[in-house]
Amino acid sequence: MATFLYRLGRLAFRRRWYVALMWAAVLAVVGLGAMKAPAAADEGFSMPGIESQKAFDLMEQRFPGASADGATARVVFVAPGGEKVTAAGHKKAVQRAVTELADGSQVASAADPFKAKAVSADGTTAYATVTYKVAVPDLTDASVSQLDKVVDEARGSGLTVEAGGTALDDGGGPGGAAELIGVALAAVVLLITFGSLAAAGLPLLTALIGVGVSMATIMTLASTLGLSTTTGTLAMMLGLAVGIDYALFVVSRYREERARGRAPQEAVGLAAGTAGSAVVFAGLTVVIALAGLAVVGIPMLTKMGLAAAGAVTVGVLIALTLVPALLGFWPNAVLTRRARRSGRAEKAGGRDKKTEGRAGQESGRVEESARDNGGTRWARFVLRRPVPVLLLGVVSLGVLAVPVTGLQLGMPGDEAKATSTTERRAYDALAEGFGPGFNGPLTVVVDAKGDSDAKGAVDTVSKEIGATKGVVSVTPPRFNEAGDTAVFSVVPTTAPTDEKTKDLVQTIRDERSGVESETGTTFEVTGTTALNIDISEKVQAALVPYLVVVVGLAIILLMVVFRSLLVPLKAALGFLLSVLASLGVVVLVFQQGHGAGLMGVEQTGPIMSLMPIFLVGIVFGLAMDYEVFLVSRMREAYVHGESPHQAVTSGFRHSARVVVAAALIMIAVFAGFIGESDSMIKMIGFGLATAVLFDAFVVRMAIVPAVLALLGHKAWWLPGWLDRLLPRVDVEGEALSRRPEAEPAPADDTADLAGART
Repeated sequence: MATFLYRLGRLAFRRRWYVALMWAAVLAVVGLGAMKAPAAADEGFSMPGIESQKAFDLMEQRFPGASADGATARVVFVAPGGEKVTAAGHKKAVQRAVTELADGSQVASAADPFKAKAVSADGTTAYATVTYKVAVPDLTDASVSQLDKVVDEARGSGLTVEAGGTALDDGGGPGGAAELIGVALAAVVLLITFGSLAAAGLPLLTALIGVGVSMATIMTLASTLGLSTTTGTLAMMLGLAVGIDYALFVVSRYREERARGRAPQEAVGLAAGTAGSAVVFAGLTVVIALAGLAVVGIPMLTKMGLAAAGAVTVGVLIALTLVPALLGFWPNAVLTRRARRSGRAEKAGGRDKKTEGRAGQESGRVEESARDNGGTRWARFVLRRPVPVLLLGVVSLGVLAVPVTGLQLGMPGDEAKATSTTERRAYDALAEGFGPGFNGPLTVVVDAKGDSDAKGAVDTVSKEIGATKGVVSVTPPRFNEAGDTAVFSVVPTTAPTDEKTKDLVQTIRDERSGVESETGTTFEVTGTTALNIDISEKVQAALVPYLVVVVGLAIILLMVVFRSLLVPLKAALGFLLSVLASLGVVVLVFQQGHGAGLMGVEQTGPIMSLMPIFLVGIVFGLAMDYEVFLVSRMREAYVHGESPHQAVTSGFRHSARVVVAAALIMIAVFAGFIGESDSMIKMIGFGLATAVLFDAFVVRMAIVPAVLALLGHKAWWLPGWLDRLLPRVDVEGEALSRRPEAEPAPADDTADLAGART
């Protein structure tokens, strides 16, 4: 592996014009394809295998033309204090607004609240339901603007008027400010780390090129593969993250080799052979984590994971080819100002190639042994006190993980939005006027096909469910044209995210067998509330298998990389500890409300159902990045003859600063999303930022060296039978240290690659 990548790096350096033009051509081709490709059709959210989804599918089959996922809006009218909406003046204003709402080109119907009995018992609140002909993504700006205009005009009558529903959903994505802030902070961190504008700009440039290629490819294939507009969100986030990280490590190793006195081409080859090998295996762990999202069984999540895995693969390829090529164009620009002033670059270029490598290596080793930095000082501190550092790190993360025991999963809705939004005010007004369960009605679909008395059977089902404890009311059943299927709504006494509502759904489903035996018909419970409950249960059930698959495959991969049994196990256990701690902090803030005000969280509630999966998938990949980059340098030093303690110090000398910089970049990128108004985006940003913080600074920087200090030589032990079974790949560049130093380039460039062996 190391030899192949060494020669690939040298080839890219020599043929830099071809490599640069190749990537430019790839970007142009996929960019043109993205411009010409038809827009992806939105297939909607689906969750195969759950009752709610089966009921939705049955409704679409038996009620053709009435799409279960069509856009809707609820316009809520509240009379001023002491007055009623049924008063003549207020009633006229409400009916005028309903008439205007019905005039929309995409509106199927707008229900008059006085005819639809949508007035609260005390007469202070009424609502009009607006049903659209199209799904949410197909709503035009004109339709949304018309809704806003009618609401504003109705407020002029003295009524309090608010609107909610899916028609006001803007997609829930960030507007781009978070990404720009993250890139700006990344540039600052890179500049401080490298002390050179060119060195700081190169990782950013290559990462942006990689993201451009990945996103354009996703857009090109969107229609063909059925990718939605949300598929590329994760790909963009991770493509930018790992693209910066991977280029950062290659450039850092190149600068290190140049500091040892090596010529630019040789330094590029060694950087690609050593840091590039770590990049390959780090990228593989990320790809495993993302492709493993298929285990969850959610098609949308599977597509997002595979698209992001493709973006990571592009990032790896760019780090191995385009980065060396760009270093060939500006071999000295990425060096520090002091290195350029000292003239070392020029001396290295003119030195005899046979003696340059050996002399540079010897002088480099002397310089390294004498040179201390913050990484070595911290490593020695941990090596002198491994037990206290280990206990402090494990206990601290363990305490932060305790709130996970009270984790409640759900899908926050309008109740989690800021009180400044009309959706939240509409939600509160409906809850006050009609009860908390009104905002989350259950939809019951009764399949009476084959029953001779379908109406009687449906009435029996409706009465049985209406008599269930926790049910406020049941609407009259609505039959399809064939008369064999009916739908009615059930209003619970409790809010959609309340645990009692979850228990009610389970109770109604448990009653099904008795009702079926009595009537001969069957029914299913669905609706947004039931769907969110089913999604939460499915995700929770899939979390353990997902962890087993992803962590198990990663442990095997790390065994191949490090030729060790204990180091991969330690890496996996440390990752689980950091993820549990970050999830515990998320529960502490967003569910229990501790420090919620500091985060701008106005309403606490259950944690987003997909949050644990996102946290595990994304953070696992980044955590293994830091593990591979940090520990591979320790392994390299150990293989080259250093003692276990010296190897830990060497690893921190070379990698600590770069790993810290990479972690700070990720924290900055993710923390930028905390400022978003959407509570789910805020939660994801906070969770990812804290997870990277805990994993990089507590696990990798403290627990890892402490464990390695206690294990000593045993850390690198591998049973003989397992050593023979696992394939051998040279990640630490051992083969490069055995070859003749700075061997001259072959006349035929392709001979470099043809002769490479892993």
